Amino acid sequence: MENLKEVMRIANLPTVWVLCSVTVVVSLVQSLLFSRLARKTAVEAKIDPEITKTAFRVGLISAIGPAVGVFIIMVGLMATIGSPMAWLRLSIIGAAPTELTAATLSAEAAGSRLGADNFTVKVMAVTWFAMALNGCGWLLVSGLFSPYLEKLREKVGGGDKKWIATLSGAASLGVFGYLCSNEIRRGTGNMTAALSGAVAMVILVKLIVPKFPKLSEYALGIAMLFGMACAVAHDVAHM
Repeated sequence: MENLKEVMRIANLPTVWVLCSVTVVVSLVQSLLFSRLARKTAVEAKIDPEITKTAFRVGLISAIGPAVGVFIIMVGLMATIGSPMAWLRLSIIGAAPTELTAATLSAEAAGSRLGADNFTVKVMAVTWFAMALNGCGWLLVSGLFSPYLEKLREKVGGGDKKWIATLSGAASLGVFGYLCSNEIRRGTGNMTAALSGAVAMVILVKLIVPKFPKLSEYALGIAMLFGMACAVAHDVAHM
């Protein structure tokens, strides 16, 4: 039976790094193509370049909080399923808790646990396969049905741009509200992160941003980081 050290040696072979890098590079190229398409569309729609720059900065700053969470879980996965696969999965999916759950459940289904002495190469292969299947549904649906969903959205909106904007905003609130409600039910630490982040956002928008308008594009990112800091402080205090 292979020991865990040997399994990790196989999981981190240069061949695995090369194979995983192919998918990551494809994802990077897609991101660059989407960015170029967005800039081209903004020019065609005669959108002020300053607005597009602001939108890019807002998105970049807002991504810092989730990226930190993903990075922390990636470090844990690196020690159990290998660095290349952890890098690959969290580069193209980014749903760190989902990937960790898929790896954990698949290892248990194979009669082992992540990091256990009986975590063999076969068990590791099962975890890799399970994580790949776990992400296939999202990729297939987004790739095959996104154009049709856009047409459906336009039909429901009846061509009214204001109604379409309202519909899109309501859908986003519903999705993120549902995700947040699931997190709140998991424990007081998660609840602390959600509530403190929400309070910070209200304070920023109502009290601070009116005095310092330039902070408006950083408000979401600041609120997320504040929520994470409060959750960490809560967990440390209750250790």
